[in-house]
Amino acid sequence: MTDHSGVCVVRWPGSGDLPEGGPATLLAAYHLRTQAEKGEEVAGVDELPERYRAEVLDPRAAFADDDVLLALSGGAAVGCLVLTAPVDGRAEIKRLWTDPDHRGLGIASGLVGAALARAEESGVDVVRLSVWDWRTSAVALYERLGFSVSGSWDARERLVCMERVV
Repeated sequence: MTDHSGVCVVRWPGSGDLPEGGPATLLAAYHLRTQAEKGEEVAGVDELPERYRAEVLDPRAAFADDDVLLALSGGAAVGCLVLTAPVDGRAEIKRLWTDPDHRGLGIASGLVGAALARAEESGVDVVRLSVWDWRTSAVALYERLGFSVSGSWDARERLVCMERVV
């Protein structure tokens, strides 16, 4: 557990009595916003592509082998991040999301910092991530936290791939 500006970051599940809907609610907001930004807006979770809908409907199953980190404020989940299980000394950060009402408080930085610490504990050498190029504030955040643009491992256009040695 990590405390940061009145917000604590915890691993889910298994971190005590956490809001069960927290991860699902945050993941739904993340995916709905991303679809809209891609110009593929949908009315609700039921219209998301299957792989994203599955994450929202059952995050415990979707991320069974991964670490899901939640930022909690006053008992409410206000941010999330998924750190994938290590493969060949690498792990990936996915689904970083902070509730819009809680942005600017260092929550995203705290989540990434906790993910990097967890990766190091797990023996990971490199943490990587991908981010859409229009999310310029996210790219800037990752750069401030030591990530640099790397060769792409994902063929989708407008996706920026970044890495950081742990």
